[in-house]
Amino acid sequence: MTLHIPLVSARALHLAAQGLLSPVRRKAKPVDVLAAIRRMALLQIDTINVVARSPYLVLWSRLGDYEPAWLDATLARGDIFEYWAHEACLIPSEDYGLLRYRMRDPASMGWKYSLNWLKTHQADIEQLLSRIREHGPVRAADFARSDGKKGGGWWDWKPEKRHLEVLFTTGELMVTARHNFQRIYDLAERVLAKSRPQGWIDARDQPDFASAERQMVRNSCAALGVVKAGWVADYYRLKRGKYDALLHQLADAGELLPVRIEGWSHDAFVHASLAGHLPAAAAGKLASSVTTLLSPFDPVVWDRKRASELWDFDYRIECYTPAPKRQYGYFVLPILSRNRLVGRLDAKAHRQIGVFEVKSLHLETGVRISQRLVNDVNAAIARLALWHGTPDVQLGRCPADWPSPMESQAAGELHHASGGN
Repeated sequence: MTLHIPLVSARALHLAAQGLLSPVRRKAKPVDVLAAIRRMALLQIDTINVVARSPYLVLWSRLGDYEPAWLDATLARGDIFEYWAHEACLIPSEDYGLLRYRMRDPASMGWKYSLNWLKTHQADIEQLLSRIREHGPVRAADFARSDGKKGGGWWDWKPEKRHLEVLFTTGELMVTARHNFQRIYDLAERVLAKSRPQGWIDARDQPDFASAERQMVRNSCAALGVVKAGWVADYYRLKRGKYDALLHQLADAGELLPVRIEGWSHDAFVHASLAGHLPAAAAGKLASSVTTLLSPFDPVVWDRKRASELWDFDYRIECYTPAPKRQYGYFVLPILSRNRLVGRLDAKAHRQIGVFEVKSLHLETGVRISQRLVNDVNAAIARLALWHGTPDVQLGRCPADWPSPMESQAAGELHHASGGN
């Protein structure tokens, strides 16, 4: 018998899959970083640091107060690797073979690879590879621009930077570590040796494309928790197409459980790892108790269509939008509160002076301001600010009845002292 799941429970199942069902009850440990990445399958990378760079922020949303250096150490140990998946991502090293086929077919990677550049600069690229082979890893910063200017973006990269990026896309180089978030490149065989002492041989180790695609779909289903065919391709940027048959095959194998979601006419599935939550979900009693701030590149919101269908949340990343056309701000963090995406926060961390500036806070239509909501959201802002080393929270434009973090903290303490929950 197919279970019928309310939409609010479908949201909770998704958050359970993402590690956002319940607040963290213990202090984070270094091993939690790899566990969180494995749960999500992919951790997207972005360099914008007006708050925290996205991969560190995504982990904070799930782990709470942790050391960002733990992520850098996880990469340096070889437990994860960098490559193009959803976009540039950190990926568990055991999944290297799933992306290897892209390295072997770089012409399909669009702007990330230029055959013409490779042919034109073949001699210089071979010289660069020889340097790395003989002298060890390099950064793009190790090479000075011949014109003495500072580059203005990917279209204005110095030649060595483009050489490194092409070699990264073809899989000849990998990122062995990051320093101050700068990539450090080394030969792929040396990087892979950290996680695969036996090395990598395509003829021996490379899964065929159909097997790799099937595993990426399986990983996507596990990370999403609740899935339908139209959501499958986006997670790993697979070729869009018909995935209904594959989802039904996985259901026949017991990896997915068919369900009906309130308001949906199409087939939907829940990952079998969440089977224990299904009775509560079907009864409408499963809900996340987490309130936190999400990165714009968090898996919960990175697919705009899925965010709209699942959350009724139309989210557009505006950091790449010209300032006059922005509706909410430059680096807007979705606000997750108790099973709902209740709003968005435009923030900036001023690290040198210890100030966490909330430029604006917007609530979604229909969200009612309650003391609990205020306390929850202000507490999440305060936690993020403290983790950043910017404990002085300054609120800018907010809803008219929204008190400051200090006011809401005092109200919460009074409520607790009077026996409230």
